[in-house]
Amino acid sequence: MSHVPKLLYSRRDSGAILSLSLRSIDYLLAAGALKFRKVGAKILIPYEELVRFASASHTSLSRRA
Repeated sequence: MSHVPKLLYSRRDSGAILSLSLRSIDYLLAAGALKFRKVGAKILIPYEELVRFASASHTSLSRRA
């Protein structure tokens, strides 16, 4: 059986893939910068969305003071 990549990732796994903290992932989700699917109480982020986010420029995102 060939390896099938995951289609959806948890918030924690998404943070690891993007080299971001769980808190940063939560901020991005709340701001609408990352699209997600909700399955019951679980938030899952599509792989394509992680690739899209990683490929985009994020100069408008700034740290909160």
